[in-house]
Amino acid sequence: MRLWTLHPSYLDRQGLLALWREALLARAVLRGETRGYRNHPQLQRFRAHPAPLAAIEAYLCAVYAESLARGYVFDRSKIEPVCAVAPIAASTGQLAHEWAHLMAKLQQRSPQLHQQWKACRKPGCHPLFRLEPGPVADWERGGAIES
Repeated sequence: MRLWTLHPSYLDRQGLLALWREALLARAVLRGETRGYRNHPQLQRFRAHPAPLAAIEAYLCAVYAESLARGYVFDRSKIEPVCAVAPIAASTGQLAHEWAHLMAKLQQRSPQLHQQWKACRKPGCHPLFRLEPGPVADWERGGAIES
């Protein structure tokens, strides 16, 4: 499971589709609707939020908005209406780690997008997150690259 801190606009088609599915799975986990992935480290920052379900819905809404911008047909009925949600702090180190991870994926999977984004030195983050200086997140498995 990868719930990107990066803005979904950087993802290729496969990445955006995977993010949609994985964020829906994350919501099911937070709702207690599944047995799998309950202890997944990526969920720590959502569980720490004062309103975890509202936070994951806000996350999904931004992914849905990106799908619309690309002309994709994601099922809007799968997400709840969202009210204002407090942002989640994310570190610049985490964003940089994810950027390197994504660039490696794009180089293999979507060379044209890799070419488009490789000069970007300050990628933006998902609208749910607020960037703060800091290292890679503790929940990131040893700095390992996940899919």
